[in-house]
Amino acid sequence: MKKIIFIAFVTLAATLDINAQQFKVITSVESIVPNGLGRSRIINAMEEKDYREYTSVQTEDDNTRNKSDRGDIRVKNFEETKLLNFFNIGGIRFQNIAANDSLITSMINDMIANGWELAFVTSAVESAGKGDGNGIFITRYIFKK
Repeated sequence: MKKIIFIAFVTLAATLDINAQQFKVITSVESIVPNGLGRSRIINAMEEKDYREYTSVQTEDDNTRNKSDRGDIRVKNFEETKLLNFFNIGGIRFQNIAANDSLITSMINDMIANGWELAFVTSAVESAGKGDGNGIFITRYIFKK
């Protein structure tokens, strides 16, 4: 009897631990467009979407399409925090990078103060290639709780 109660307790605890874990992604987009013409922001979605609503299954015998419109995927409720662009007319602005670092640090500290843990950070740069001075530097901050 004691074994059954112990196994039930361990199973329940493991289930609660798995169900209790959440993830949240916050993205920073920093412009690398010369002359300060780009837009730089921290984006935080304020609503959740279920990816299954927008997923279709493709097989040889059957093409089951999801009936959702692509426009339904858009999130209309989000926070947008302004950041400074990396460049201005004079070229690269190290003060702007320091200011952005300060704002991003503030956002991370706020998330941690609200019980989130920074689990992963991933970043990438987009540009058309050699000689292209336009593009964006994007960073995704993945938090878990």
